[in-house]
Formats: sequence, C-alpha cells, structure tokens
Amino acid sequence: MTISIDLWQSNQDIAQECLNHPFIQGIANGTLESSKFAYYVAQDVFFLEAFARAYSLAAAKSDDWEGFNTFHALAGGVIEELKLHEAYANSWGVDLQQVEPTTATRRYTDFLIATAWGSDTCLIATAMTPCMRLYTFLGQQLARDGIGNHKYAEWIRTYSNQEFEQLVQKLEHLVNRCPQLTASVKSTYRYAILCERDFFQAAWEIGTLTA
Repeated sequence: MTISIDLWQSNQDIAQECLNHPFIQGIANGTLESSKFAYYVAQDVFFLEAFARAYSLAAAKSDDWEGFNTFHALAGGVIEELKLHEAYANSWGVDLQQVEPTTATRRYTDFLIATAWGSDTCLIATAMTPCMRLYTFLGQQLARDGIGNHKYAEWIRTYSNQEFEQLVQKLEHLVNRCPQLTASVKSTYRYAILCERDFFQAAWEIGTLTA
C-alpha cells in the first residue's frame, strides 16, 4: 500500500462526513441556496490563490527536476481553476474585490503557506493532497448516477473529470516519494482534511452573500 492510499483510507471518516454534508448534498441535487454557493466561491478564490503560491514555493524547494516540473504543472492547474471560479463569481454577481477571507479560510490558507515556507516538499505535498483527493472523490461520487441539469452541474463536471483525477495522481506521486509515513505526515494530512470539512461548514452556516 502506498503512503497516499494509506492516508486517504485513514481519513475516510472525514471524507464521508464531507460527502454527506448538506452543502455538498445541496450541490448534488441543485437545491443549495445561491447565497451559500456565492459565499463559497468567493472564499475559495482566496484559498486557491494560497494553493498556487504553496505549489510555487514547493517547486522552488524541489531538489530534482521531476518534483519541480510536477509542482509547476499543478500550479498551472490551479490557475485554470481560478479562472473557473472567477467566471462563477461574475455569473453570480460576486465582487471579489469586496470580499475578505473569513476565519475558516484564513485557518486553512495560513496553514498551507506556513507549511510551504517551513517544511520540505514531502510535507508540502502532504498538506495539499487532501483538498485534491477529496474534491475528485466528491465530484466522482456526485456524478456516479449522472449529473442533473441544474446550476451546480458544471462544478460536478469539473471535479469528476479524468483531467482533474490525473492532477490528483501527480500530487499523490510526490507524497509517495516521502521516505516513510511519519506521525508528522499523518497529522498534516489529517489537519488539512479537517480544514476542508470546516470550509464547507462555514459556507453552510454563514453563506450570506447575495447571488
């Protein structure tokens, strides 16, 4: 068993909690309140910007060309994802210039940037993998019985497609290069996936932007 599989399987409790969360289920059936999704999109832009920066720091720290190229390519993937979110924001009437990151967003982005600055590429990849693996898991689960014709269908298509899965596998390959499954690797992964759950919860509780 690889390190990435071990980590993912060890955190299935949180993955299932995210899948069953009312925010995600609202996306699944198209019933999520527009204000909650608008809040989520605005906050996710801040998160993705931090994600891109963390990838760039990891690329700079890479001591081999494979690691550098992989982190660089993943940063490019985030930039494309940001374009999608900006399109969402425009269509939902969200002015990103007027949005400030909230507590759940700051907690997650501060953790990612601190890890990127202060840790090696093994731990950086570990901190970033839960987001990628969780989103492809959610997208694939939501698309399993077909994607309904509703306002959140594009979100499901984005995270269920094979191209996104390939990005996830590239990142997990870097995690699998870690020398061993240490307590630090385990706790870093666990903290990141808990941040994901809290991010969805915040969107559910305080998503009050007007869409």
